Amino acid sequence: MGRFFFFYSFLCFVLLISGCFSSSFEHHLCSPTEASALLQFKQSFQNMSEEYCRYQCDEDCFPKIKSWNESRDCCTWDGVTCDLLNGHVFRLDLSCSLLRGSIHPNSSLFQLHHLHTLNLAYNHFYYSSIPHSIGQLMNLRHLNLSHSHFDGKIPTEIAYLSNLVSLDLSDGYELQLDQRTFETMLHNFTNLELLALPLGDISSPIYYIHPNSSFFQLHHLHTLNLYNNNFYPSSIPNGIGRLRNLRHLKLSFFDGKIPTEISYLSNLVSLDLSDGYELQLDERTFETMLHNFTNLELLSLFNVNISSPIPVNISSSLRYLDLRDTNLRGVLKENFFLLPNLERIYLGSNDLLKGVFPKIHRSNTLLMELDISHTGISGALPDSIGAFSSLNILNLRECQFSGSIPDSIGNLTQITELILSINHFTGHIPSTISKLKHLTFLAFSHNSFSGEIPNVFSNLQELRYLYISNNSFIGPFPSSILSLTQLYTLDLSSNSLSGPLPSNQSMLQKLTFVDLSYNSLNGTIPSWVFSLPLISSVPLQYNRFRGLANEVIKTNPTLKELHLSNNQLSGSFPQSLVNLTNLETLEISSNNITIDEGMNITFLSLSFLFLSSCQLKDFPHFLRNVKTLIVLDISNNKIRGQIPNWFSGMRWDSLQLLNLSHNSLTGHLTQFHYYNLVYLDLKFNSFQGPLPAAICNMSSLSLLDLSRNNFSDSVPHCLGSMASLTVLDLRRNNFIGSLPPLCAHSTSLSTIVINGNRFEGPVPVSLLKCDSLEVLDVGNNAINDTFPVWLGILQELQVLILKSNKFHGPISTCQTKFCFPKLRIFDLSRNDFSGSLPAKVFGNFKAMIKLDDQNTREIGYMESLLNSPLVKLYEDSVSLVIKGQVTELQRISKIMTTIDLSSNL
Repeated sequence: MGRFFFFYSFLCFVLLISGCFSSSFEHHLCSPTEASALLQFKQSFQNMSEEYCRYQCDEDCFPKIKSWNESRDCCTWDGVTCDLLNGHVFRLDLSCSLLRGSIHPNSSLFQLHHLHTLNLAYNHFYYSSIPHSIGQLMNLRHLNLSHSHFDGKIPTEIAYLSNLVSLDLSDGYELQLDQRTFETMLHNFTNLELLALPLGDISSPIYYIHPNSSFFQLHHLHTLNLYNNNFYPSSIPNGIGRLRNLRHLKLSFFDGKIPTEISYLSNLVSLDLSDGYELQLDERTFETMLHNFTNLELLSLFNVNISSPIPVNISSSLRYLDLRDTNLRGVLKENFFLLPNLERIYLGSNDLLKGVFPKIHRSNTLLMELDISHTGISGALPDSIGAFSSLNILNLRECQFSGSIPDSIGNLTQITELILSINHFTGHIPSTISKLKHLTFLAFSHNSFSGEIPNVFSNLQELRYLYISNNSFIGPFPSSILSLTQLYTLDLSSNSLSGPLPSNQSMLQKLTFVDLSYNSLNGTIPSWVFSLPLISSVPLQYNRFRGLANEVIKTNPTLKELHLSNNQLSGSFPQSLVNLTNLETLEISSNNITIDEGMNITFLSLSFLFLSSCQLKDFPHFLRNVKTLIVLDISNNKIRGQIPNWFSGMRWDSLQLLNLSHNSLTGHLTQFHYYNLVYLDLKFNSFQGPLPAAICNMSSLSLLDLSRNNFSDSVPHCLGSMASLTVLDLRRNNFIGSLPPLCAHSTSLSTIVINGNRFEGPVPVSLLKCDSLEVLDVGNNAINDTFPVWLGILQELQVLILKSNKFHGPISTCQTKFCFPKLRIFDLSRNDFSGSLPAKVFGNFKAMIKLDDQNTREIGYMESLLNSPLVKLYEDSVSLVIKGQVTELQRISKIMTTIDLSSNL
């Protein structure tokens, strides 16, 4: 009775106090000093991007401090909670408040001495340090600074907060905690129940937690989140098993073996060991954990190397299971799907996991997400797939599924993401797909679907991503796609779609990317394709389009990439494209396009221009106004005469790839000013005269192909000093003199072809430094030397052609143990070699011996890896005599072997 009377009296007192203060604007419950401190604190910040905040906080973002002003009691301000008895602010929750700025050490925040709870999570404090003054808030019991972009050393003063019950500094990946501060915190925080913080510092790193550390005396601890940000990863401490009251445990960025003692934590409700550095969990510990953790609701072992059979005995309490990329093996059984509380299963990226999709005939109303992608699960999808009526996400990407999609897929009416890509599905897309009205992501790519794409998309008004590429679909473009007003990405590429695109105005106003390439679409391209307000890239290459719509396309600032190559466009450059002035990539190769000199074309932002195999008769004059070129390919055209002065005089500092090959260019090669060029291809022209030494100024050059021209005179010796040069092809010119000292200051060359010139003298000994050399072709010259047996030490050399020169003397044997270990093509024909053939030389050619277990089903070809993100590979080619006929091999098979010693003495 007494307790009731006290509570009643207290309630009346509170109501009286609040009534008085609410009736008078002048009398506020909040302390004026603390209200002033909060307003000063408010002035320290600006609002950050709502988009960034929503990414972190979903829809809970709003600027709480915006409501703070003097006209209102601070106890009514958003995020502020006061003690109703004395008016002191004891809780400040500004999480997800769009705060942007830093907290000064003298900030008025630290005047709020009565604070029990401070939550600044999910803001942006500009990578500033946590102020030392944080130690002044001695009454704090709950401190949350997580996800707020703090940086630097965690101050020692944080250890003064001895009343803390929870401390959350998680996801402060640049925060540093030294050993001394760590131990002091642990000694003082005797009431700690929740701890989330980083371990590590450059100067005094926490390599491991000592077995006698106070850390293991935190007996009240029920939630622990540690992530290791040391330069040297450390292992999970064995003593972790002594924290028997733990219910939630998350350990990130640790390595080594997970200790058996972790299985002692029988009260665990959630265990997250994902994001480790090669963490290992042995099979026995895994089984013991699953046996002991009877209350476990969340288990995440993503990227932990378990190398264990898929578990059978799992806690019936489990709601969330993530075993992706754990090297699980065995057969997937039905028991996984029958656990009564399971909502999310992630088993992807376990290619040793086999079996078929289970046939479950009762409705599972809880399972919402299922990911078995990148596994060996095979067979057909059963009709019972429709029993999973609560599924939001189904990811079967890159498995071994086959057969048709059952109509029961339409029963998954709650699904938002359906991913069936990279399988062996056949047949048609079922019409019941139209029932899946909540779909946002639909992917059928890389299968063997056939027939026409059905017009089933009109009902899918929430769809944002649609991928149906790399199938065998035929027929017209499905017009129902045009009604998908929320669609961001559309990919129908690599099918056999035919006919024209719909000419009516599209409703795809949110589309940013559309890929219709590699089909058989024809007719004219309607203007709406280029006029979508958010479109950034339009790949239409490899179709049969004959032209573009006649109407002028309005300027579209968002369109950056346009790919029209390998169509049937003809005539002058399409006038309707000239307003797309923000284009960065324009690809029109392999069309019958010409560019008239007087055309008014202005692409000021152009970086990538592909006009190969057109009908160009001159260098495009609009390039005079382009300053940002990175790639220019005008190869295989009808351009004649000398390179114009305006072109060679352009200062394209960003140009990395220039391809002028397969034209009829003549005259001397003038000095270019493209000093960052990586790829220069001038082959199949009629250039004359000497090669200018200024070419060596292109210090980043990785490929230099001058083959099949009429260059003459000696080659500049500075070519041997080009550190990045990987491929040098000078074949079929009229170069004379001695070979340059290639690899004198560089070891990157993998292909050297100088066949068909008039080089003299010996093979330069500098080639000994060409550690990466795979192809050396010096055939059809006048080189006068003995057999360069010393080339045998080049461990990567696969092709050696010395034919039709003046080599002489015996073929001597190697003095090294491993001589020509990878050589497969060896041509010494038409020289003056003499003497006997030493068996020891040919016995070293191990690569020419076919082993019985050698896989020859897939024929690969020799390639040189270029030092360029634009063109990564160069395919080697060679000329050989095969069965008495000179044969030009445009590619060199990796299984080809030949020895030609004919026409010697």
